[in-house]
Amino acid sequence: MRRTLLLAAAGLLVAAGPALAQSGPTALLAVKSAGVIGERYDGYLGYVREPDSNAARVQTEAVNIRRRAIYTRFAGLHRLSPQDVGITAGCTTLARLEVGEAYMLADGQWRRREPGQPAPVPAYCTGG
Repeated sequence: MRRTLLLAAAGLLVAAGPALAQSGPTALLAVKSAGVIGERYDGYLGYVREPDSNAARVQTEAVNIRRRAIYTRFAGLHRLSPQDVGITAGCTTLARLEVGEAYMLADGQWRRREPGQPAPVPAYCTGG
């Protein structure tokens, strides 16, 4: 039951993905493409290095606030922890990384998806 709910959370977040991850502003997309920010395993954006633009920082934090609200709302509706919902969303997001995008797994190290490499998915994302 819990796994089903978490998978439903992932599906919900995938459906909302473009609004969550890109949130329109081109400054955010530019810093993501440049590898300044990346996707974290816990379902949030993180800073690979400090952005030069305050707008990018503000937009990154705004996306994280919206994600936190969605994770918390879904968790409350289904008696899950927001952290579990975020981590499940992170699995989905990591699986959809574009080549060149930065990502952080639970070990805290930033990496970049390389051409010809599969999208990184931690073992817990597949039940392994």
